[in-house]
Amino acid sequence: MLAIFYKEIGSFFSSLVAYITIAAFLVITGLFLWVFPESSILDYGYAGLDSFFNIAPYIFMFLIPAITMRSFAEERKDGTFELLATRPVTDYDIVVGKFLASVAIIMLTLIPTFIYYITVFQLGVTKGNVDTGAVIGSYIGLFLLGSVFVSLGLFASSLGKNQVIAFTIAVFLCFLFFSGFDSFSQILSLQSFSSFLTGLGINQHYQSISRGVLDTRDLIYFLSFCALFILLTKTILGSRKW
Repeated sequence: MLAIFYKEIGSFFSSLVAYITIAAFLVITGLFLWVFPESSILDYGYAGLDSFFNIAPYIFMFLIPAITMRSFAEERKDGTFELLATRPVTDYDIVVGKFLASVAIIMLTLIPTFIYYITVFQLGVTKGNVDTGAVIGSYIGLFLLGSVFVSLGLFASSLGKNQVIAFTIAVFLCFLFFSGFDSFSQILSLQSFSSFLTGLGINQHYQSISRGVLDTRDLIYFLSFCALFILLTKTILGSRKW
């Protein structure tokens, strides 16, 4: 598993696409946070990172599929996955190794954004007048959200050999599970079923953690979601033996 992890990290950062992807995330979030008047902290007049944590999930919907789309699709296209499968590693090791590598990349992408918090901390009318608990909770929520999107991206990549199709499916799945269930619940008039649908979606649990409250139910939801799609990805890979 560790060999797969190091291989994926090395492979990612050996390509120019890696640096372009991370730079694009930082530039886009920086523009929304400091430049665009609709979401700029400077125009908002409040020392907080709400605009960053509101826009980041939608950027992740495209960023993470771009990272994960090559995980299995490229190896299947190049014929290297069969070579990998002959090594003394299980399908579980392969999937979890690639999952942890992608999650580590997401973490490395988020680390530079800490400068946003430091800047807001310093720029407040009263220095340090920032809801640090909410910021920490939002970062935890964003990290868990990124992990879920990674599991969806790996699942999409395992379905075929075409990276573009894997990217498209992953974006669709990320949007569906993040916002789709909320939209469906608004269409239905039955309140109890609407609440059930909303609870199935990621957004409600993400918003809950972003308020700085680490509810065990939300943590179980994210971990279970990741485990489910890791299992589905392993099942797809294992189907070659059937």
